[in-house]
Amino acid sequence: MTSSYFLSSTKNTTPEAFLFRTSHIYLPKHRPFVKDFPILKPQQSIFKSSLSLLTLGNNGFQRPFAALSSFAEADGEEVIKSNEHNHHQGNANSDDELPGMAQAFHISSRTASAISVCIALAALTFPLFMSSLGQGLAFKTKVLSYATLLFGFYMAWNIGANDVANAMGTSVGSGALSLRQAVVTAAVLEFSGALLMGTHVTSTMQKGILVANVFQGKDTLLFAGLLSSLAAAGTWLQVASYYGWPVSTTHCIVGSMVGFGLVYGGAGAVFWSSLARVTLSWVISPLVGAIVSFLVYKCIRRFVYSAPNPGQAAAAAAPIAVFLGVTGISFAAFPLSKTRLVAFAQALACGTAGAVLVYRIIRKQLGHLLAKPAKADPEPKPEAHNLKNIGFLSDIAGPTGTQLEIVYGVFGYMQVLSACFMSFAHGGNDVSNAIGPLAAALSILQGGMSTAEIVIPNDVLAWGGFGIVAGLTIWGYRVIATIGKKITELTPTRGFAAEFAAASVVLGASKLGLPISATHTLVGAVMGVGFARGLNSVRAETVREIVTSWAVTIPAGATFAVIYTWILTKFLSYLL
Repeated sequence: MTSSYFLSSTKNTTPEAFLFRTSHIYLPKHRPFVKDFPILKPQQSIFKSSLSLLTLGNNGFQRPFAALSSFAEADGEEVIKSNEHNHHQGNANSDDELPGMAQAFHISSRTASAISVCIALAALTFPLFMSSLGQGLAFKTKVLSYATLLFGFYMAWNIGANDVANAMGTSVGSGALSLRQAVVTAAVLEFSGALLMGTHVTSTMQKGILVANVFQGKDTLLFAGLLSSLAAAGTWLQVASYYGWPVSTTHCIVGSMVGFGLVYGGAGAVFWSSLARVTLSWVISPLVGAIVSFLVYKCIRRFVYSAPNPGQAAAAAAPIAVFLGVTGISFAAFPLSKTRLVAFAQALACGTAGAVLVYRIIRKQLGHLLAKPAKADPEPKPEAHNLKNIGFLSDIAGPTGTQLEIVYGVFGYMQVLSACFMSFAHGGNDVSNAIGPLAAALSILQGGMSTAEIVIPNDVLAWGGFGIVAGLTIWGYRVIATIGKKITELTPTRGFAAEFAAASVVLGASKLGLPISATHTLVGAVMGVGFARGLNSVRAETVREIVTSWAVTIPAGATFAVIYTWILTKFLSYLL
């Protein structure tokens, strides 16, 4: 198993700089300065809080985010061309060799195996104590209920392994959070979101894809189709997670339902207009996400990086971003009143409160540094004369030294906040992809109505949340590596631009009823940030793999669902 080290800047070679560069970004097979600095050895890796903003005092700045990592020099946000070339070319193969769980979290193989075994035992044991298993039912029905809960867990596990990267991938890639911190944070928030915000009512016909009347009176077939859809979607998600492909869990379950409905119910069993809307989101989601993130990042470079004092500009921009984000989220996703005008006023109040809170935190932590004037460079850099003058979209020379670290500190803090919210919201939203069919299958099995709305018990919501956390813990690092590292290099400003753009697009599209995928939007947003730095900053090979996986998702889910349904119907006819 290959040891892991961390890239460092070649300009700032003080021991302190190396110390801070070892704590966050995981990059395999890079071993600079190991002989001279034993602290870079994996056995002595340091785990420390990434939110250095929270530990700032009046004695100086604490170099947040791994001393700007390898992506930006200590004297400006400029990538070392030779390092970037080596990272793209010489290490392209090593990026494809994703690390194991032990390497990813810097734990022993024995500890990683113990964690996996404990999760497996819990998954097999907990259903026996759930009230949803059914009380007073025949033994065969209880066995099928137990199997149904395991099918749902399998789907939830794969949602955690693949989809949670939507929230945490950019934070890990930029260095705002270490992988271990991201997993622990996401685990708590995903479970809380699934339990507290997960939908309590669902329909047997998930996502409006299947026509309910076609399967009326065919409860056994519908039960087999629901279980097969869970297994099929989980299978394709597992394949995608193994290769590090970020795919849409909604598209997986939709493809599975379409395959089952088309083969066992005929063409009339599928709402083709709904399927067309889902397919359209393949184009709309990444395109809109890329455009918005491109503009957001260009705004940061234009109005923050080019300001006389970039640190003060970043501190001023943060409350504005919080105000817009909290106001939009409060009004669109969590309206406090049914009256639109009152709800909007309350959302403005929430946004103002959030902006004031962030402003005070930043001023308290960085006030002594923000008061200092920015130091001008003694000589302009040669590259500055070659910048293309095309107005708003022209390139901007970045801030330098402490100013750059202040900018990264502010935007890193903002990025972590947005990642936490996205993780909580994801747990409440996407857990339905697993527990919706699960609850419907349990209702059919235990004598409920096959076409009525199904009430989801709290223990099933918690079960889905546990599955998401389990998948995130064991395999989540794979897709996080793709979104955070393999599409383009990320820093706190780039990561914030991608997350803020993706969240804004998803929120707006959901409010307007437009077909959109959160996964596709975030991937497009990361690409947009890369395009803002130049076409060469985006890895075309990775993008091709991701787009191909998107195109294959629905056909693959449909194929697996047909095969699994055939097997299950044969088994159920023998068992029942």
